[in-house]
Amino acid sequence: MNTILAYFNHPLLKFPLLAGLATGVLCFLYFLGLYALGVPALGNIRVLDYGIHIIMIIATVWYYRKKIGQGRMHLWEGLTIGYVLNTVAALVTGWLVYLFVTQVDPAVFAEYVVNSKKLLLEGKKQLVDQFGPETFNEQWAKVSTMQPAVLLPDELTKKTALAVLPVLIISLIFRKQDYGVLNP
Repeated sequence: MNTILAYFNHPLLKFPLLAGLATGVLCFLYFLGLYALGVPALGNIRVLDYGIHIIMIIATVWYYRKKIGQGRMHLWEGLTIGYVLNTVAALVTGWLVYLFVTQVDPAVFAEYVVNSKKLLLEGKKQLVDQFGPETFNEQWAKVSTMQPAVLLPDELTKKTALAVLPVLIISLIFRKQDYGVLNP
């Protein structure tokens, strides 16, 4: 057991895991803020919480490069930090939102289903024209039978898709290697 814990004590995993936990909690607090303001907390405005992810990825990569790498960091280290932080944050946020909509206020998820149906009806003509009525009927059935358990994979999928470019750019910006070994 100690060897497993020692593995996670490595700075390349420890800092992004802790930062991912903090990011997930901050994103959940953003969700609660939307809820408190009466804004649909599971609506499209919630995507703005990805800004919290980006800020925390930048801060963690910068801290790792400054304190652990003594001013140096490889691209793969930045990528690892970014993707670990992003994945942990998405999982924490997804679970906290899931617990909120199942234990605290199920009306939030019911409102999400109603808004999803309304959005699907607004785009019905385009969907039917492009893909046919069978596709619309499939989508309608999926939305109608949606359960809160869909929130976790949805959160993870969206945040992973959103992370590709920002994590790469942040890693490239903060990358700094020692090229002294190339000059004899």
